[in-house]
Amino acid sequence: MPVLVASDLDRTLIYSSAALALTMPDPRAPRLLCVEVHEAKPLSYMTETAAQLLTDLGDTAVFVPTTTRTRKQYQRINLPGPPPAYAICANGGHLLVDGVTDEDWHAGVQARLADECAPLAEVSEYLLRSADPVWVRKHRIAEDLFAYLVVERELLPADWVKELAVWAENRGWTVSLQGRKIYAVPKPLTKSAAVREVARRTGTELTLAAGDSLLDADLLLAADRGWRPGHGELADTDWTAPRISALPERGVLAGERILREFLRATRTATP
Repeated sequence: MPVLVASDLDRTLIYSSAALALTMPDPRAPRLLCVEVHEAKPLSYMTETAAQLLTDLGDTAVFVPTTTRTRKQYQRINLPGPPPAYAICANGGHLLVDGVTDEDWHAGVQARLADECAPLAEVSEYLLRSADPVWVRKHRIAEDLFAYLVVERELLPADWVKELAVWAENRGWTVSLQGRKIYAVPKPLTKSAAVREVARRTGTELTLAAGDSLLDADLLLAADRGWRPGHGELADTDWTAPRISALPERGVLAGERILREFLRATRTATP
């Protein structure tokens, strides 16, 4: 049976210029491939070696990009390799099949959110009321499913995110700080649920996963094997679990290492 590889994208497989972490001398820096352009400017990269690894992976496994990005943000990305038949956007709120939303899946997600957690409007209003305009740059609603703030990290009070997390926990929501973004996401909105649905549809029996943030923890725990890079929320808290490998690499080289691990595990599992 084929292997399913479900991977987070930002700061796991692809990296903004600020997240590359090129700590080596300039002459030894890896060659980079731009995989996302936004408003006519290059935005996200992977190494050329990682691009070839991803192409090889797409030929040997069911590769499923699994992201918190909205559909519009995801569709800006031009990944190397075969176009994925499935993609997961909005943290599991949208399951794309050949680039098109599965409306039945989305309707089921909306029903679960209505039953199991506080409404988006309540959370969004709290964010607007409690966040200080001094350090907030943008307030966004994503796909009518969750909310996030874009902030100036150096001005963000040290305890504000912790206090928000406590408030959200009591309402069935979770909070994640990723770079300059603070996400408030309903707990029933998970990447793992959508990945299980893809595994059911494709008949895969082995699931591999990777991710760097708190919003990826459920995905990693649901996989048969998982990897996390040496940066990000999970690394910062020394998060680990059985069958999860904590890699030492940071930045864009971590993305390359993750793809090597995916490909090695896939080839081992595939006769």
